[in-house]
Amino acid sequence: MRAAVIPVTPLQQNCSLVWCEKTMNAAFVDPGGEIDRLKAAVEETGTTLEKILVTHGHLDHAGAVADLADVFNLPIEGPHPDDKFWIDQLPAQGRKYGFGELRAFTPDRWLHQGDTCTVGEQVFDVLHCPGHTPGHVAFFHAAERVAFVGDILFQGSIGRSDFPRGDFDTLIRSIRENLFPLGDDVTFVPGHGPLSTFGHERESNPYVADRLFTRNAG
Repeated sequence: MRAAVIPVTPLQQNCSLVWCEKTMNAAFVDPGGEIDRLKAAVEETGTTLEKILVTHGHLDHAGAVADLADVFNLPIEGPHPDDKFWIDQLPAQGRKYGFGELRAFTPDRWLHQGDTCTVGEQVFDVLHCPGHTPGHVAFFHAAERVAFVGDILFQGSIGRSDFPRGDFDTLIRSIRENLFPLGDDVTFVPGHGPLSTFGHERESNPYVADRLFTRNAG
């Protein structure tokens, strides 16, 4: 598997183009905007888009999904159905925050804990990780030891939980019980900012480091 991270929108959201080197089939994870840049990335890599994967329904992650799906005639997979209310709000959210005319969509496939997604011959495990939004999912490629986690976890920080239907305690459990057990060596691509590893965050993240929970347990 190969991947390229393309920051898009004024919020510099990390849209990822992932592809199978054998088939050269590809998918975008969280195409939030700037479709011309995304088209250029496809041309530069010589890949063929197969589908769109979505971690959650916020506008900077899902704002261009409907238009991109139309341009390339692509199926949409994700997020979990609990994020439908966010996707339905995309038109209003786009106008409110200056993102223009965004379109809502209905995924061809809603995703749940334990599902898998394929891109070419590459397989991604789906993890339902609520807290930032109730229907947030992450995509984990076990062979390459990489996870695409949207706005669940960042280098040195965590996702916000003060949005509608967000919950801080649920977010912490999602990180520590769904993501961290995947392994310290796993590199993750967050929704914003630089890449990191779960091991680094377990050691140093001020919200979810192991030392915080060891002390609390004592």
